[in-house]
Amino acid sequence: MRRVLPRYRLVVSTTTDTGQDLARKRFGEENVFYFPLDFRFAVRHYMRALRPDLVVLAETEFWPNFLRLAHGSGARVAVVNARISDRSWPRYQRFRWALRHMLSNVDLFLAQTEEDKLRLQSIGADADRVQVTGNLKFDVVLPTPPAIVDRLRRALAAEGAGPVLVCGSTVEDEEAPLLRAFENLRVSHPRAVMILAPRHPERFDKVASLLQEMGISSHRRSSWGGEPLAGGVLLVDTIGELAALYALADVAFVGGSLVPRGGHNIIEPAQHGAPMVTGNHTENFRDIVGLFQSRDAVRIVGVAELPLMLMHLVDHDSERMALGRRAKETILSQMGATTRTMDALQRLLARRDDSQRASARAAHKD
Repeated sequence: MRRVLPRYRLVVSTTTDTGQDLARKRFGEENVFYFPLDFRFAVRHYMRALRPDLVVLAETEFWPNFLRLAHGSGARVAVVNARISDRSWPRYQRFRWALRHMLSNVDLFLAQTEEDKLRLQSIGADADRVQVTGNLKFDVVLPTPPAIVDRLRRALAAEGAGPVLVCGSTVEDEEAPLLRAFENLRVSHPRAVMILAPRHPERFDKVASLLQEMGISSHRRSSWGGEPLAGGVLLVDTIGELAALYALADVAFVGGSLVPRGGHNIIEPAQHGAPMVTGNHTENFRDIVGLFQSRDAVRIVGVAELPLMLMHLVDHDSERMALGRRAKETILSQMGATTRTMDALQRLLARRDDSQRASARAAHKD
């Protein structure tokens, strides 16, 4: 966006501490702030300070006061990567009478899929304000991997450790079945390694205690000094490294899906061509998971099937490698949403500029 709109200042807001830290590293502290609470006095202060030309919201962040005051300030308002999850859909339907007026403050919705477009229109978005531009997450460029990836790759190779399971974004009640599956795998693959990355930092200590209780050799990423990992677990207790660590996976598992939490995004491991397994609770990512399913590019299991699936993929090299290859091909086939989104935002800004010039000419004539 900075490259395409160089004459505009770009500022970024977040709602979590983790997001704030990452955004400050990427955009600079002077350009990052916390999203205001949705009270008129709070939002009005931000609008007066920033005086935005364009407000871009991600997915479906519908804050009534914010939308009304942003639109009233003269800014154009766009929702990019717009989606309505299966879990949110019934709630939105119940309150469509209230949503219709609120959504009139949005100038442009850029939906991920045709299904999302239809859902947005059904709850009150004007049809001429909704376009399908695709999912921006397919276009995410892999950053330069942190040094830990190369360190681990060299260490694993030196000790002949493997296969490597990378289990990412795990949540409560998922680590135990994953670790039991890992114990089963070690029977026939005693030098197997699991790289385990819980979703929430506040659970790092709890997962470390679980590993100790189960008697599984483990090291925390934050204190790992090159000790042997074969037959054990590396607990990733750091932020921002998981996406790069998927590059080490012989098999990748994406969490939040063995229990009813809606799943997590499977795009990151797919970008590395990693063979992917996820649980059967993926409602929040129905379209993405459905796409990969249609290309035979992901395996979906319940808790009972998990150990057998991991064992099967590890023991069948050609099937595992083909699964990863199809995942990578699926990613490549879906790219282009970023260009379509930026084109649409530029047109929206151009309409605002045209409107301002017309208003200025009218005022001059008066």
